[in-house]
Amino acid sequence: MPTPIVIVSDALPGDAVAALEAVCDVRRVDGRDREALLAALPAADALIVRSGTRVDAEVLEHATRLRVVARAGVGLDNVDTATARALGVTVVNTPDANSVSVAELTVGLVVASVRRLTRAARSVGAGEWRRADFAGSELSGRVLGIVGFGRVGRQVARRLAAFDMRVLVHDPYADTLGDDVHATGLDDLLAVSDVVTLHLPRTPATAGLIGARELAIMKPTAHLVNTARGGIVDEDALHRALTTGALAGAALDVFATEPPGASPLLALENVVAVPHLGASTAEAQSRAGHEAVRRVLAELAPLSAPAPTTV
Repeated sequence: MPTPIVIVSDALPGDAVAALEAVCDVRRVDGRDREALLAALPAADALIVRSGTRVDAEVLEHATRLRVVARAGVGLDNVDTATARALGVTVVNTPDANSVSVAELTVGLVVASVRRLTRAARSVGAGEWRRADFAGSELSGRVLGIVGFGRVGRQVARRLAAFDMRVLVHDPYADTLGDDVHATGLDDLLAVSDVVTLHLPRTPATAGLIGARELAIMKPTAHLVNTARGGIVDEDALHRALTTGALAGAALDVFATEPPGASPLLALENVVAVPHLGASTAEAQSRAGHEAVRRVLAELAPLSAPAPTTV
């Protein structure tokens, strides 16, 4: 039986690739080089990507032998899952790999926003010493609102509950919440929370979920944190809220367009912005790569199994 051919178009840990090479013909292609990717695909039985490769209808239609696309990460924004389904291509991801890293970044952004740490750091870097200008707030005794209570949301709740925050959750699909976590409607959560953090996928239903109306419900002293997906927050409405005093601050790891270019949000002193770092830890990258390889090998097992002998 021919050796399965696997295209790896984004970076994976070396030992994960070595495990793949033990049973497959692994071919590396830069997923950003569209011509090279399309040229390699007709021979491929599997394709492994991260966020740098766009797996759209054109890519899938070129891959006439393709059995599986694996995304080493959580979201599938860059994969045309509908076309894949129509073509009989299995799409898998690694939903558990990044949860801890994203949750830890979320906690860091919450603290950075409410304590004005980036503004203070820039001030000291400029040779200033203006302690009185950067007074923040304690988290203890405050209300945390979590929108989306999946893997990451649960990790965030555990960590920020340790700050003695009261935790509210809005997620109509969550079956269990756990101790000291209280379910509520979105408007009620927005109205009483001192920090609102988003942990849900971007879908047609969640695009623009936090818009002008929702931001107006929030306290003017509140902070909004988004480490989920760009486009869930209406960025124009957020800019207005932050510049008119309707919202105290925002911390953003994701944007509707990445990189965000000349987004006016980046010029605001009450915005903490980082370049989609949620999964950017050695541990998360390693877990995602190994899990993607494991899932690909499971899908390709019938191809790599030895042919039965006849007697």
